[in-house]
Amino acid sequence: MKSPLLSLPGAVPAEGPDDGVAAHYGDLFREQRALADGSGLVDLSHRGVVTVTGDDRLSWLHLLLTQHVSDLPAGLATEALILSAHGHIEHALYLVDDGTTVWAHVEPGTQDDLVAYLESMKFFYRVEVADRTADFAVVHLPAGSIAEVPSDTVVREASHGRDLFLPRAELEAFAAAHGPAIGILAYEALRVEAHRPRLGLETDHRTIPHELGWIGTAVHLQKGCYRGQETVARVHNLGKPPRRLVFLHLDGSEVLLPAHGTPLRVAADGDEGRQIGFITTSARHHELGPIALALVKRNVPVDAELLAGVTAAAQEVVVEP
Repeated sequence: MKSPLLSLPGAVPAEGPDDGVAAHYGDLFREQRALADGSGLVDLSHRGVVTVTGDDRLSWLHLLLTQHVSDLPAGLATEALILSAHGHIEHALYLVDDGTTVWAHVEPGTQDDLVAYLESMKFFYRVEVADRTADFAVVHLPAGSIAEVPSDTVVREASHGRDLFLPRAELEAFAAAHGPAIGILAYEALRVEAHRPRLGLETDHRTIPHELGWIGTAVHLQKGCYRGQETVARVHNLGKPPRRLVFLHLDGSEVLLPAHGTPLRVAADGDEGRQIGFITTSARHHELGPIALALVKRNVPVDAELLAGVTAAAQEVVVEP
């Protein structure tokens, strides 16, 4: 869906997975500083919105998700994954229950597959699953924002801010009242700084939760009864995920940022050395300069200088080897 906020002055459309919203509105670093200071709002209206209603919604989702949600208090935000039978990440859900309905926002374009899977697992449970993407838009207010939210709006409050499930018809008016609008590039830069993984960027077809630090935040280790649990338990007990997420400080002299998928090599081996990982997300940060998240093999020394293509990179540990 193309956001109406793309008609605002200075809006430059985003590309790739964030197609449909603005990359920025003319001043990337000003937008980042505003977001870090608790000002403005981020248009996430391209994200999918899925709801689950019915008396069995929480007990039923508890059987399918990696998170403990059987007694999730109303208004408490959480996140959860759906794994394959082999423990690979298939979906990431950002959830809140309002007392009658579980609301989740998900990566753009993944809602159809998610709804189809959930529908296939309903059996005799008293639940109804719905794709509400056409009716509701996700809007992010940063931590510290003093914007007043209508009392009937569903809010998911996390450590880095509030996600609102706003009726699409109210998006433009809400942005006009609580702007300035901030582009997705600023939001992504702060996400990279905070080491928060994102489905489809930090994940590929074989990613398991341990590699990204999703154990604890999206995976509850004291529950069972979900697909892929055996892999989660085995890797947790052995303590040896094959790869690990790292944070990179990139050489600021390069004009272009390394794109998603750019091969990583140990700098001492040169640009012809063996590939030991790849860039997942890169960004320009208003204070840190060029930064990135990347997946590397577990046994890469934590103090090794790396090369992202031809760009020098110094790593910080996110997931312990």
